[in-house]
Amino acid sequence: MTPPPARRRRGAPAAAIRPRKLGTVRRAQMITTYGVGALVAVDNESFIVGDLASWDLREAPELSEKRLARILKVDHFRQPPAPDPDRGVDGVRVRRFPEWYSCPSCHELQPYFKFNAPPGRATCGDCSEDLVPSRFVLACDNGHLADFPYWKWVHRGSGHAGGLCGGKLRLTTKGDTGSLRSIIVSCSCGVPEVSMEGAFRTRVIQDLGIRCEATRAWLKDAPADSCALTPRAMQRGSSALWHPIVASALSIPPWGEGAHAVVERERLHGASEDYVREHFRRRPYLLDKTGLSVEEILSVIRAIEEADRLAGDDDTPLAKAHTTLRQEEYQRLRHGNPERYDAEWQPFVCEPPEAPQSHALAAAGVESPMLVKRLREVRALSSFSRGAAPSPADSDRRRAPLTLSPAVNWLPAIEVKGEGVFLRLDQQRLGEWENESAVVARSERIRRNHLALLADRARSAGTDPQAAQDSPVSPRFLLLHTLAHVLINEWSLDGGYPAAALRERVYAGEDMAGILLYTATSDSAGSLGGIVAQGEPSRLEHTLRSAVARAAWCSNDPLCMESEASGADSVNLAACHACLLLPETSCETNNAFLDRGLLIDGVTGTPGFFAADARW
Repeated sequence: MTPPPARRRRGAPAAAIRPRKLGTVRRAQMITTYGVGALVAVDNESFIVGDLASWDLREAPELSEKRLARILKVDHFRQPPAPDPDRGVDGVRVRRFPEWYSCPSCHELQPYFKFNAPPGRATCGDCSEDLVPSRFVLACDNGHLADFPYWKWVHRGSGHAGGLCGGKLRLTTKGDTGSLRSIIVSCSCGVPEVSMEGAFRTRVIQDLGIRCEATRAWLKDAPADSCALTPRAMQRGSSALWHPIVASALSIPPWGEGAHAVVERERLHGASEDYVREHFRRRPYLLDKTGLSVEEILSVIRAIEEADRLAGDDDTPLAKAHTTLRQEEYQRLRHGNPERYDAEWQPFVCEPPEAPQSHALAAAGVESPMLVKRLREVRALSSFSRGAAPSPADSDRRRAPLTLSPAVNWLPAIEVKGEGVFLRLDQQRLGEWENESAVVARSERIRRNHLALLADRARSAGTDPQAAQDSPVSPRFLLLHTLAHVLINEWSLDGGYPAAALRERVYAGEDMAGILLYTATSDSAGSLGGIVAQGEPSRLEHTLRSAVARAAWCSNDPLCMESEASGADSVNLAACHACLLLPETSCETNNAFLDRGLLIDGVTGTPGFFAADARW
């Protein structure tokens, strides 16, 4: 990460304006933790990651995933760039934020540039002490971000509301308590000093007449924006300050396989027939490796061009497009895809186990598993939000843009290659179970809580609560999601995999009832056949028995099992850290929509899908 080059001083050598390297983060972190618009702490300084137009792409390899690119309306994806100082490659650019700093020695509180700090060092020009970036910022649910208005905070009710008083601000810490009351802001003009107590209350900010200035510090030369929301104060390191909105897709046939893989790898989209023939005349080994002909390659190129043309006219809503994407994956996982090419030309291999279906699994309502021996997932950062976590009820206004440049036709993304196990539940038995009145009534409790949450967030965003999207909560979804969690927890205990290295993918719908459990990291954890081995019928039978038995009891019972509502947004029932919750990287819904009461029969009085005594 590098900051933008400083303005060159008169007479300064050219080397003086070369941007300095601040630090490094992993590529995966640029999607999940330190993406565009996020704050990054480097030593005693703080920066905000700049928009995509400022990134140096010379060390940013392209990623291809046509299905996901069409949904997100981009041409392709790129991995976050890696800096290369020897070649002058900057990588990801950042900007200083917040702009306000304080000195722990002289206690001056002012914008960074007023400290007269030496180049490349965040120190006070008078005291030579390391400066401290402001602990507090203002943010709103529309993604805007600004410095905390210290001057308005200390001068409230003093008669200086019409303009600056000309004094200097100071920030001191009493140290007698760890609360905001011990942080004191004062001004040399003589107004009474005030503490930071109450700064996090939205009503206090509103009463001071502070409105959102619609500041978008991560966008270079961003035009003026407008916002009617009241911002709220947050800690600079708060996890609520940046929520990534990530979309992902599995690379399933025909994309990424065989002729499609060759076209993507050799970047032959839109190439003329003569160019393609000459390309393979010079590289015949490509056809020898795959057993393909030039005619097959040309046919695929024409098919891709036609699909791109149709996609350009497609105005399908994003939510519906994601549902279609999941349905395509579900069908491919269900029917399998035997190995036909080397791993280089076939990223997805899915086959049934050689052993016959277990009678115990069939009695439990579980179809024969599918062993996903090879898979590739592309995860793309499409936007981000601040404040409340993203939800289906959010308007497009809440989705902060990664850039405003029309020349940027890509999104940052990473790829994960690994393996997994796909499970389906018996549709007939599942249909009978999910229509039982007690099951519907229990799931309806979570659904009502979720709908109330969506309506509340819609009102906060200034949109019509009645227009909020419907909740995905259903008995089927709750059952599949809970089953995925108990199996991941069981594998982390019995299979030797850390739970953070595994991930779920839930397929719940009118014609879908399955879960995919797979490796979720870009390292080697679980990528050598270990997860596939867990899907063998005999081992899966043992794992499922153990998982259901373990989930029947929680160390927090009876409080956990008898809970009326749990979780951060009251969208869980019988679920807590001692039984169901997973690392956030492993769960698609941030540990929401979970209930052991629907999983196990005879525990809450509600019919569970699985027998608690494992008679199956």
